[in-house]
Amino acid sequence: MAKIRVLVVDDSATMRGLITAALNRDPDIEVVGAAGDPFEARGMIKALNPDVVTLDIEMPNMNGIEFLEKIMRLRPMPVVMVSSLTQAGAEMTLRALELGAVDCVAKPTIATNTADTLNEVAVKVKAAARASVRTKADGAPAVRRKDYMPSGDIVAIGSSTGGVEALLSILSLFPETCPPTVITQHMPATFTASFAARLDRASGAKVQEAVDGALLEPGKVYVAPGGATHLEIVRSAGLRCRLTQGDPVSGHRPSVDVLFNSVAQAVGEKAVGAILTGMGRDGAQGLLAMRKAGARTVGQDEQSCVVYGMPRTAFELGAVEKQASLSSMGQTILDLASARR
Repeated sequence: MAKIRVLVVDDSATMRGLITAALNRDPDIEVVGAAGDPFEARGMIKALNPDVVTLDIEMPNMNGIEFLEKIMRLRPMPVVMVSSLTQAGAEMTLRALELGAVDCVAKPTIATNTADTLNEVAVKVKAAARASVRTKADGAPAVRRKDYMPSGDIVAIGSSTGGVEALLSILSLFPETCPPTVITQHMPATFTASFAARLDRASGAKVQEAVDGALLEPGKVYVAPGGATHLEIVRSAGLRCRLTQGDPVSGHRPSVDVLFNSVAQAVGEKAVGAILTGMGRDGAQGLLAMRKAGARTVGQDEQSCVVYGMPRTAFELGAVEKQASLSSMGQTILDLASARR
């Protein structure tokens, strides 16, 4: 099997060396070049034809976002963004994911474990090499549902690689009267607040980062904070968010499995579960528990996934009642949660 050929783009020679060394330690990856700025990288892409590019966001002459836009317009290919853990870095990374970058990884800092962070780069590069690269479509804005009739159901959504684009597409359809919705998206801890704010601007619903004890209300969407806790739903004078400490589950914290299992136990048949694009198995067993508890379930189809991992596993387990394309997923979720179904 041929190795995954990677071009590393970063203005810091130290960071280029760290990323290159980490990737070359993986027997499935070969770094074929390293560039210090987008102009050098452009020539290397033409000459070396890499399978994946890792791209720094903050660079001189042309920042990573501008360069990514050119890549996606002229030569679409898998790109993994390498970003600082700052507010500005988070917002620029979200923009990159909207433009078509496959995934992002945080740069190692004094406060983070450098080895773990760099190992994560290799994992995400290998996922990117298998991804279906999609450019951002410039189409008409989504039309929000006007005829949605609340049924009292809640909606639980899980996603990972490719989830930024998917969730923006889905929530842009959600009206002000949408069912209470909870989301676990695999994302670095410092990014989820910015992501919730981005979703809020795109949706008719009110989108916010989940806080412990928050009451689930119609017209509101709650995004699990990244990093330190899992998001669960519990009954306590209504349905509420609970943030719990604990080890990663299915390799993740927050975990989609934890969210879905809690919904199965607390809500049962008055729920809709949706599993979207992402690498791995997280969420499959939890979605199965939801379906066994009587909930309606839907999985994103292979053709519209960036990575058809989580939905595939859920489908093969029998957890998915029906499949839907990304373009129809928002409508499907609302239909399943509607009093008219």
